[in-house]
Amino acid sequence: MVELTLPGPADVLAAAARIAALATVTPVLHSRALDALSGAHLHFKAEHLQRGGAFKFRGACNAVWALDEAQARHGVVTHSSGNHGAALALAAQSRGIPCHVVVPEGAVAAKLANIARHGATLWRCAPTQAAREAECARVQRDTGAVLVHPYADARVIAGQGTATLELLRQAGTALDVVVVPAGGGGLASGTLLALQQAAPGCELVLAEPAGAADTARSLDAGRRLVEFVPDTVCDGLRGALGEPNFALLHGKATAITVDDAATVAAMRLLWQVLKQVVEPSSATVLAAVLAQPARFAGRNVGLVLSGGNVDLDALPWMRA
Repeated sequence: MVELTLPGPADVLAAAARIAALATVTPVLHSRALDALSGAHLHFKAEHLQRGGAFKFRGACNAVWALDEAQARHGVVTHSSGNHGAALALAAQSRGIPCHVVVPEGAVAAKLANIARHGATLWRCAPTQAAREAECARVQRDTGAVLVHPYADARVIAGQGTATLELLRQAGTALDVVVVPAGGGGLASGTLLALQQAAPGCELVLAEPAGAADTARSLDAGRRLVEFVPDTVCDGLRGALGEPNFALLHGKATAITVDDAATVAAMRLLWQVLKQVVEPSSATVLAAVLAQPARFAGRNVGLVLSGGNVDLDALPWMRA
């Protein structure tokens, strides 16, 4: 059970200082064609070009380097379908400590290869949240490793927020709204803290697949509704919204749900027009803007492209 510890806006600033020498300052991309298509001014934060291929390195790096020497000696452990596991492995490698990653059956091959490439020990489990947590607890007991939860860890949340801190500086104009994908809520809640710190008037919109829309349901209901079976091509967004993440986001963000067909179309559009290969999870942000054009018309919109670890042999528009 993850202890409910909420970070604050100042923790994002501390994370930015802690990871400055290790994380990549990713570019912000623009496209006149996509601006014309959407009717908005779009600023794409290219976190698919981050180390490890996803924004997840920011939170993992902050968590690893926040450990004291006694904690670090035993290494870190997590459960992950891919990007967080790879990020934690890379962050642990940067500090020279062990990393253990519990991976569910059916995870994307390209993401598992990223984890292994950075020297982590992989542990397999059934593709359920309960199985992930049980195996993670076993590894933690056997090794003494520190648990770094993929999205409910305060250090991870603060680290993820640093992407939006950069985006706000790089955009060249004040942003009216920032759109990020929503899965477990680490990026979403970290983004909220960054906006509270640096752009309190900026709106936060979460993009979520219709087949895993627990965040949208939870925000509407005012309580976590996380009992669901995910059915979406967005493998990075199948996790349930974390308790601390909900506590931070409730009443402060809204969500737009998009179906997989719209997400795949947006993913292909980003490839064709922006010349960027991103994961379906990343493409939800563009799909959300295109789904509600009147909401974003004429506004300066920041969009976080969260990751680019794609299996190029199984692109979704190439499936029969």
